[in-house]
Amino acid sequence: MDLLNALVVLANFVVIPALAYGSQLALGALGVTLIYGVLRFSNFAHGDVMAFGAMIAVLLTWWLQSLGVSIAPLPTALLALPAAIVATVLLTLLTDRWVYRHYRVKKAAPVVLVMVSIGVMFVMNGIVRLVIGVGDHSFSDGTRFVITVGQFREMTGLAEGLALRTSQLITVIAAVLMVAALFWLLNRTRTGKAMRAFADNEDLALLSGIRPEQVVRLTWILAATLAATAGTLYGLDKSFKAFTFFQLLLPIFAAAIVGGLGSSQGAIAGGFLVAFSEVSVTYAFKRVLGHLLPESLAPEGLVQLLSTDYKFAVSFAILVIVLLVRPTGLFRGRSV
Repeated sequence: MDLLNALVVLANFVVIPALAYGSQLALGALGVTLIYGVLRFSNFAHGDVMAFGAMIAVLLTWWLQSLGVSIAPLPTALLALPAAIVATVLLTLLTDRWVYRHYRVKKAAPVVLVMVSIGVMFVMNGIVRLVIGVGDHSFSDGTRFVITVGQFREMTGLAEGLALRTSQLITVIAAVLMVAALFWLLNRTRTGKAMRAFADNEDLALLSGIRPEQVVRLTWILAATLAATAGTLYGLDKSFKAFTFFQLLLPIFAAAIVGGLGSSQGAIAGGFLVAFSEVSVTYAFKRVLGHLLPESLAPEGLVQLLSTDYKFAVSFAILVIVLLVRPTGLFRGRSV
């Protein structure tokens, strides 16, 4: 039995990837839950808003790289991210003004806005594919690893190695900073308190002198900022492909609903729950059990519950179970 080597394997292939992936899902789910909490509808275009923000970051990163601009050992994409956020904010504000505002003024039912957001989703997805194409694009540069497998083995003397990619560390740090800033804004500032009041009771908020259009505008700005950041971080950690963000919509919504739609804390908890579930269920535990069990009992197969091809099926299963057992989510958001 070799517990330390088993823990290293588990950390390398489950814990660290799930922390990075969970941070990306949490940022995406926060955007979804903000829009649902304030504007009262599920925005199915959010995944493609992430794709648009990531696309702008990719294009600007390529341009900066062609000019020889670098902030090594950090990825150049961090220089492009602020401009990508601005472009994504402008896109969402224009979309709200040209599309969603019309239905909001008419006080359309939430299901109508959901259908409208599906139409917006297809338009945005088409724009992204038209501009950057449908293939995989890599834009990560700088130092790839904070610590490599060889360095870890040399430092610890263990048989198994642990690798920590720069993109994974940046993802977790960026998520912590953004979540802290968002919670400070919502809980400590007058504007944030106005948003929470509007989300709790729109009529009472209007009587209190809160300007609804200002609240709506800030909601889109925050959601777009979270989307562009989450999309860029996901692209850095994996690679950029337009259709991937369409697929990410399921785990993002699963995270938001599992935590409780309308609950910021729930979106974060849901993001990590979905991420750890997906990674754990699709990971082959053969090497971990090989260290924990006697050689005579070591498994011959992969000991994998599901193939990685069915990763999103885990999100769907979690979503269905939560909707059946606890529709308001873990943190008692609004019932779906």
